[in-house]
Amino acid sequence: MRKIFGTAAMLLISLQTLFAQTDSTKSVTISGSVDGYYRYNFNNSGGVSNNKTSFTNSQNSFALGMATIRADATALSGKVTATVDLGFGPRADEFSYNETGLPSTTSGASLKFVKQLYLTYNLSKNVKITAGKFATHVGYEVMDAPLNRNYSMSYMFTNGPFSHTGVKFDFTAGQLGFMVGVANFIDQTVTSTSTKTLIAQVSGGSKDGKLKVYLNYAGFFGANEGTTSTPLIPLKSFNQLDLVATGIITSKFNIGFNATMQDRTQPDIPTGPSGTWYAAAVYLNIDPSPAVGLTLRSELVSDSKFVLPGSFSGNGLNNKSIFANTLSLNYKVGPFTLIPELRFETAQSAIYIKNDGTSSSSTATALLAAVYKF
Repeated sequence: MRKIFGTAAMLLISLQTLFAQTDSTKSVTISGSVDGYYRYNFNNSGGVSNNKTSFTNSQNSFALGMATIRADATALSGKVTATVDLGFGPRADEFSYNETGLPSTTSGASLKFVKQLYLTYNLSKNVKITAGKFATHVGYEVMDAPLNRNYSMSYMFTNGPFSHTGVKFDFTAGQLGFMVGVANFIDQTVTSTSTKTLIAQVSGGSKDGKLKVYLNYAGFFGANEGTTSTPLIPLKSFNQLDLVATGIITSKFNIGFNATMQDRTQPDIPTGPSGTWYAAAVYLNIDPSPAVGLTLRSELVSDSKFVLPGSFSGNGLNNKSIFANTLSLNYKVGPFTLIPELRFETAQSAIYIKNDGTSSSSTATALLAAVYKF
């Protein structure tokens, strides 16, 4: 830790010296997006959405997603970059769930709008350091709607890390890449514990760029007192290993794959079970034309130890597995994308609610989303 903070201090001194010089290469790029949707669950269970993943929690109503605004400023011919990425709306609130409940004395009222805020300094052509709050490297999906082909989210996204606040180093050598860093407790900008998270990634691919593979890690050990992070339950350790692979088969067909395992250990006086849950998903992406794309996501989640903190709960029942299939059409007109989507889920237990109040082990949902990116 002393080495890390010593390096960060040296970096700040270097940056101060560099910015004191006249720089004619400064530039700022502004981008952003807006999205919204209508969702209908065919169980028609009144106000119950039967949604157990992130963001799309409405039933039979139009809903706002998120408005984002992002600024990327560079200087010294791209050697230094500063990124400010803000989000507003229900999607942003859920992403920053730890900050949403913070009192004003801890700046929670403003921090909940900060999706990302970080500085990057290129130490060399192949080495860079990033410090601040940044979206997680774990998983295939990301929080920004324009960057996903499915509008609704996977169970792996919902139950994995959302963001990290800390420092990380990236190293590249040809097709190989390596990242390692230290951050606050997962998803905490203002931390409530001294426990730190180790983050890492190893990546590689083919020379033609058609195959890319990422092996991701996030976790911590030794939180002997347990670590409280609402809505996470107290944990002594948390370790997630995640694999992402993408392959371009033809100019009109590509495949994505994501597999993850997450191990959770409770304190000596547990508030829930310890164990490991597993999941895998395949993404089949077909683009018959530049304006039309079709994606089928098939995801299987196994939670035989009942360690997931709430995603499978329903009617007081525990659930060991779930199989979710989502078919999404992307129709693009310039920066605008219309996404009609159908989703069908089956579970081992009756975790969904029907319109008569009884339980069901399956549910179907239709969704229509509109996304604009600038």
